[in-house]
Parts: sequence; C-alpha cells; structure tokens
Amino acid sequence: MAVVALIDFGSGPTSGLLPLLALGPAFASVACGLARTTVVGVIALALCVALGLYNDILWTPRTNITMAAILGVTVASVLASAGRLRHERQLADVRSVAEAAQRVLLRPVPRRAGPGIGVAVSYTSATAEARIGGDLYEVVTTPHGVRIIVGDVQGKGLEAVETAAVVLGAFREAAHDEAKLQGVVARLENALTRELSGEQFVTGILAEITGSTSITVINCGHPSPMVLGADGKHWFADPPDEALPLGMGSLMAGEPTPHQIPFEPGDQVLFYTDGVIEARDGTGKFYPLPARAHLLNGADPQLALDALRADLLRHVGRPLGDDAAMLLLRHRAARPTSSAA
Repeated sequence: MAVVALIDFGSGPTSGLLPLLALGPAFASVACGLARTTVVGVIALALCVALGLYNDILWTPRTNITMAAILGVTVASVLASAGRLRHERQLADVRSVAEAAQRVLLRPVPRRAGPGIGVAVSYTSATAEARIGGDLYEVVTTPHGVRIIVGDVQGKGLEAVETAAVVLGAFREAAHDEAKLQGVVARLENALTRELSGEQFVTGILAEITGSTSITVINCGHPSPMVLGADGKHWFADPPDEALPLGMGSLMAGEPTPHQIPFEPGDQVLFYTDGVIEARDGTGKFYPLPARAHLLNGADPQLALDALRADLLRHVGRPLGDDAAMLLLRHRAARPTSSAA
C-alpha cells in the first residue's frame, strides 16, 4: 500500500493505481488476525480518500468504485481471517488429541531393559502432521524376563492405528500372563481374530531376554533383525522356521518355533520395520542398512539410533512413503572390578 501511494503521489491522477490498495487487506487475511486485518483495511480506505483529495478526484465515479471495492475486500478478508483462525484452533485441538493418543499407544520405553542392556527407539510416521501410524513397538519387564515386540500393520491410516492399538493392548497383558513366548503369540492371534477382517494381517517379531548371552525370538513374517557383534561384524538373524504373520495363525499347522540370537556383552540387535529397508531415494535405490551399521557405534544408544534415522531421511530426501520404526538393544560390556583392574 505504501508503494502504491508513493507512485500515485508522484505520477498524479492518471496512474490509476488506487484499486491496488485493496491488495493490503487481501494479503493481511492470510497471516493477520481480525483486528489487524481490519486496521489494514481502514488504512487502505484512508489512503484512497487522501490520494483522492490530493489528486482532486474524490467523489468521482472511479474513486467511489475504488473505495467500495476496498471496503468489500476488507469485509471479505475479515471473514476469511476468522475462518482461518477457526481452522487453526481445530487443527491445534486435533494435534493435541493425536499427541495424547501417541502417549497411550506408543509409550516411552525404558532406557534400560535389565542389568547392562540399553534400549533406544525411533519412530517416523509417513502421514503428514502425524506422529503415529501402523508400526508398533513395546518393551515390557515381566516375571518371565524382558519381552519385546516390533510390528507392522498392513495398511495405513486410522484403521492401521486401531489395529496397532489392539496388538499392543493384547501384548502388554499377555506378556505378564504367559510363561512362554508361544503363549503370547497365541494371545495376539486371538485378539486379532476378533478384530481383523478379510486378508488383513500384522507382521511382527517377538523377543524375550531371560539370560545374558542370548535372545529368544519368534519371527512372524517380519524383517529379520540385524545383529552387530562386538567384533564389528554384522549379520541378519534369519529364523530357521519363520511363522506366518499375526492374524493368519489359522493357516499354521502348529505353534511357531522360537530361535536364539547371540547377545554377548558389546553386541547390539536392531529391530526395524520394512519402512526402513524399503525406503528409496530419488533414483529408486533402497536404503543400504548394512552399509550404515557403523552409525550405531556411538557411545549412547539413543544418539546412535537418531544418527541412523537422520541418515535414512537424508537418503530419501523427502517424506517417507511408509512408517519406519526402529528399536535398538545394546548389551553393555561389564565394567571390570577393582581387583581385575
């Protein structure tokens, strides 16, 4: 509005720039509140009157039409600003509900799972403005040991979130009640049988830490965890007998078979969902997780996992196409006693 007024002041009544003063309240409605938008409109109208007096064209038909246009744009801008502010308040309410749901669904996991075992988690939702999705994880300390689940619900959106809530609720209860890991899987199957329909399923991996040298794992159609040894070598712990995904247990002939993963002092085990290994860059190249294993060698497990997540996002270079969850277990080396030192 200042630029229009200066040009009109210098060029006289022949410039015909007065209608451009209506741009002021129009742009104000995009970022300003009701009061400021109204003030901008009043200033635009006052500038139009002042320039009309200066150029001796006030109350001419052209000036009258310009003032009416500025007044109309100001009223429309105030209404638009009111609608924008209402939608912003509604979005803030939705975000607060989503954050509350996240705290209930994906609770913060303990930084330690038993003596000398560090835990770190990372979750990246593929849905814009969302912090939860179809991936899930949980770490529970029970009388039977530390039990862990990492899973991925087929599909996306609110339906996937609801299914994830069912799985986590059933796991948190069954992890305390069932003596064997196969019993936890059976309880999850029963819960999903009541909830899922058609050909829906949930891939998942359940783990149990009872000793200090190994982890018991049941893989239900999920990507195999990556083991990083204290010697610097890394490999994927493929199961000898992979079970069907959760929700498809009726097709299995018997119980899933658990297997052991070495977990010596200094070792690490990374559980993840397919959103990590299937993330592509602009050329279609998958994320090279094995080549990035060295990023997990940091002193703090959470900082190391955050570095891996940042590298994943740099590789993709845009929002992820699928949710990506990672859970890292680190077996800290025992500290030497004073006599050994």
